[in-house]
Amino acid sequence: MPRILVIDDDAAITELVRVNLELAGYDVSDASDGVKGQALAVQLLPDLIMLDLMLPRVDGLTLCQRLRRDERTQDIPVLMLTALSQTQDKVEGFNAGADDYLTKPFEVQEMLARVRALLRRSDRMPQANHGEILSFGPLTLIPERFEAVWFNQTVKLTHLEFDLLHCLLQRHGQTVAPSDILREVWGYDPNDDIETIRVHVRHLRTKLEPDPRHPQYIKTVYGAGYCLELPALDGVGLAARNEMAAS
Repeated sequence: MPRILVIDDDAAITELVRVNLELAGYDVSDASDGVKGQALAVQLLPDLIMLDLMLPRVDGLTLCQRLRRDERTQDIPVLMLTALSQTQDKVEGFNAGADDYLTKPFEVQEMLARVRALLRRSDRMPQANHGEILSFGPLTLIPERFEAVWFNQTVKLTHLEFDLLHCLLQRHGQTVAPSDILREVWGYDPNDDIETIRVHVRHLRTKLEPDPRHPQYIKTVYGAGYCLELPALDGVGLAARNEMAAS
């Protein structure tokens, strides 16, 4: 039975979340402030953490950053659960290490869908399927370790970054629509903006691009989506590899 830790100081929200998660078959623990939440996260090592941003003692952003720095909790999926709904709030949440973001008030079925999607992704070890592309040009994905070999350099990725890069690699040279990315990587059909994708694309660019502000490989096709353009290892590819090695 998957264990979920809910960290929220709103007793009514906590009870609503707990009841519906337990009815769906989950084991639920809760904490009402950031200090207790961090202690329980380390003690229980839950399968998923649902984390409010506006917490007493230690706020949710700071707590999420601490969880990501701790080897014991760094890979636990975090679903931000908060009344803060502005785009900048979402960006800050993702930059702190959140995997997904659910704004209060929310529909119970949407919450359960997000929970299932996060658990499904974190519980699996990606395996190559027949016909699946794991290597092209300077890029090779290592599913067992969630790593990429990029111009002969090993790059450690988060699970989300790996899935996003994998999604783009399957269609390298083609534009992938945001709706397709969200459905394939996050596992649900969202009805809000695509800031979720933008933040994680920026994270990938900081790891893979020589100049993330002027991307050569992970390109934005305005109004259409994102395109991964990979060179073959010809003269152009070798020059780029030398540039990466020198940086």
